[in-house]
Amino acid sequence: MKLFKKTLLAAAVLSSAGAMAKTTAIINADIHTATEQGVLKNYSLLIEDGKIAAISNLKLDADEIIDAQGKIVTPGFIGSMNQLGLVEVGAVASSRDGNEKKGGITFDPSLAFNPKSTLIAYARKGGITRDVIAPSWGESPFVGLSSTVNLSGEFGTSVVDSQNAIIVNLGGTKDGSRAASLAKFIDKLEGQQTKLEKKSDKKDDKAEPSKEEKLLTAALKGEKPIVVRVSRAQDMLELIKVKERFGIDLVLSGAEDALPIKAELAAAKVPVILSAMANLPGSFDSLNASLTTAGELEKAGVQVALTIAGDSSHNVYQLRYDAGNAVAYGMSREGALKAITSNVADIFNIEDAGSIAVGKAADLAIWSADPFEISTTLEKVMINGVAVSTESRHDKLRDRYMAESNMPRAYTK
Repeated sequence: MKLFKKTLLAAAVLSSAGAMAKTTAIINADIHTATEQGVLKNYSLLIEDGKIAAISNLKLDADEIIDAQGKIVTPGFIGSMNQLGLVEVGAVASSRDGNEKKGGITFDPSLAFNPKSTLIAYARKGGITRDVIAPSWGESPFVGLSSTVNLSGEFGTSVVDSQNAIIVNLGGTKDGSRAASLAKFIDKLEGQQTKLEKKSDKKDDKAEPSKEEKLLTAALKGEKPIVVRVSRAQDMLELIKVKERFGIDLVLSGAEDALPIKAELAAAKVPVILSAMANLPGSFDSLNASLTTAGELEKAGVQVALTIAGDSSHNVYQLRYDAGNAVAYGMSREGALKAITSNVADIFNIEDAGSIAVGKAADLAIWSADPFEISTTLEKVMINGVAVSTESRHDKLRDRYMAESNMPRAYTK
């Protein structure tokens, strides 16, 4: 009996090893790498153990062959600064887990991330394979931490990098002055810097720092980016001074009024995350909002990442359409692709995704044509080399209500 069990175990191990060793090749593709290599026409790539093992214009052998027939292959797109998987229905409070009034800098909403959210399958239909989720509000300027998730829909493995950036809200408020919020932000950094200087003088100080202190120390060392939601140009100029004073890795989000200070942003090497569709002033902080902002910032040398304005959790699917509009208003095609792939990966230190290169995760999308065209369809999407479904709740509802049946409409046998 023991011998039989050992035989079964050995067979299972061999079967598992064989499954892991399976290789897949995508051949005859126009590969848009989102790297310095640009577009590789009529190339092939090899996938092994969930990663890109080879890219070549020669014939590649594999266990599975996917013939792209000249179609476009891009990296999976990366959404950012939304609450995908943290909210289901905005009007239902119990389904909203992305914000905490008194959360502060240590608030980590990824603990509540739901990989089975119906919004995730819908986002995959837009070629989104990863996403950076983040809290949007709280009483403190420090509203919490962002995290990177993949859209595989799997329990236990979907949160791939938690607490990868500190999120801060500054600018105009309904109560009080923007100056007070900025002062609180600076005071936090200054206070922690002073603590670190005093601790270095006391070599025998072995006191364990708090979670907040650890996060602030990581920010002061440039190890963890600080993403600041802000709109007004003058506020952004003040933040550039903060970056220079403390040496932080500063990223600006929103930045609707960035156009007049594009040269300063480029010189300070401050990345900007914005919506390509922000073209109307939503407040006195965004009087210079324009459809040309993304393109103008790119030309000035600013690293740009695109996100969705408004209810981005439910609408991140349309990221490729916004990228197409950015191209229509002056952004380069390569720049627009990087703005939803490699630039996002670079900003949030996502080392294994965002581009098509050997060693990167095989997060890929195969398109019928130009992915920035509204008529183009997504033919296949892969996360870590595994094809994932593009069927969403919308598709299921369509099939249910359009099904021919002897029963009343919407009922199925």
